[in-house]
Amino acid sequence: MQKIHLVIPARYQSTRLPAKPLLPIHGKPMILWTAEKARRVSFADTICVATDDERIYQTCQEAGIDVLMTDTTHPSGTDRLAQVATQLGFADDDIVVNVQGDEPLIPVLLIEQVVQLLLAKPECAMATLCEPIIDKTQFLQTSVVKVVLDNANRALYFSRSPIPHWRDGTDDFPWQALRHLGLYAYRVRTLKAFTKWQQGVLEKLESLEQLRVLEHGEQIACEIAKVQLPAGVDTAEDLQRLNAMPLTQLLAY
Repeated sequence: MQKIHLVIPARYQSTRLPAKPLLPIHGKPMILWTAEKARRVSFADTICVATDDERIYQTCQEAGIDVLMTDTTHPSGTDRLAQVATQLGFADDDIVVNVQGDEPLIPVLLIEQVVQLLLAKPECAMATLCEPIIDKTQFLQTSVVKVVLDNANRALYFSRSPIPHWRDGTDDFPWQALRHLGLYAYRVRTLKAFTKWQQGVLEKLESLEQLRVLEHGEQIACEIAKVQLPAGVDTAEDLQRLNAMPLTQLLAY
């Protein structure tokens, strides 16, 4: 029987915010906020944190959160998920959702949406979500990943550049511009294959691991998120913003 697994990758090292998973939000480590949000997904068969650090491991264990130690040398979060799937013996037809550890406010509805999307698209190797870009500044930022879709809501390309490009060049930007959200659902067989595929030219140029899937001829389902994904925690200012929120507001997400 096909099962659904939620895996939360959590690395200790972070260029902009060291020790990020353990930084407190209203007195509780951020990784525990994210794990407790994942526990609210009613149809998940298993939930675990995948870390490369003993301090994160101990924090999760003490809180009663399933946690697995993984290699420190993984080049991407997808490789870390693949190790979890192999170590825990997930079946090839099972689905694994990558729930980012630095998004403690992620709506449960979006986790459910990305799983249902992959279940509805048997021809696709993985699924993800996006949202319309309504601000030109965001459209031009290389930190904002853009995606373009075909008529069947499958990803054609992901880029840090502003795509699609308006050839005639106006002060406006294309109305169909979409921001990619870093929430993925994979078939386990895709995770296992991913670790054996060589990095392609496009993945190296853009530094976007999902391009490896497209470069190897697999399809990625993508649709517009049903609700907005709140900003994650990338900087000290992001952390301060969450700590400044009333506790009742945080719990309401």
